[in-house]
Amino acid sequence: MKLRIYILLFIAIVCFIVAYTFLSKKNESIHSLPVYNPIDLDSKLVDSSIQRKGYGHKIQPFSFTNQKGQTISNKDVENSVYVVEYFFTTCSTICPKMNTQMRWLQKKFRGVKNFKILSFTVQPEIDSVSVLNEYAEKYEAENGQWHFLTGDKKKLYTLARQSYFLLKPAETQNLGDANSDFIHTNNFVLIDKDQRIRGYYDGTSANEVDKLAHDINKLLH
Repeated sequence: MKLRIYILLFIAIVCFIVAYTFLSKKNESIHSLPVYNPIDLDSKLVDSSIQRKGYGHKIQPFSFTNQKGQTISNKDVENSVYVVEYFFTTCSTICPKMNTQMRWLQKKFRGVKNFKILSFTVQPEIDSVSVLNEYAEKYEAENGQWHFLTGDKKKLYTLARQSYFLLKPAETQNLGDANSDFIHTNNFVLIDKDQRIRGYYDGTSANEVDKLAHDINKLLH
């Protein structure tokens, strides 16, 4: 009788150790992704007003219009993991490669309600709602999961510079007035459920996007 009790106790202890180790590794895996703050990045990419911020950075509130004419704001991605890119529909160099990779990413996470893709245009003067809708159909964008967004150019660019850190501030680019300002970047940005930056990836590279998919899974689970 005592032997049986000892055996059961031993099994229980082993099960506890295995479960604890599994959960610890799982949590370690999630937290192994860095959390990016302004101080962690090239200062040339960060607005001078927040360059020294070392913790607590989150994506600022935003509101733009998607390819279906719907208003999409930061509230629509609350509690969601999402990927960001900046592109334009007439781009014939890196954008087609990026959105081919993004289409693959969408297929991989199709039906996952708390995963989104936000593609912000850098040419809102050209990329109207109807133009974005035609472009979205070309890449088989799922309505409700992959949003192509347009709106006020200044607000689009401010979000890129003060939240996602995707390009140099306007004053260091010597581009003159706001109308001549332009973004052209191949980076995808991974944002977690708490609106924090968790990674940057080359959107033209299949290997990089495969790593991005792996990291998305970490954050989702």
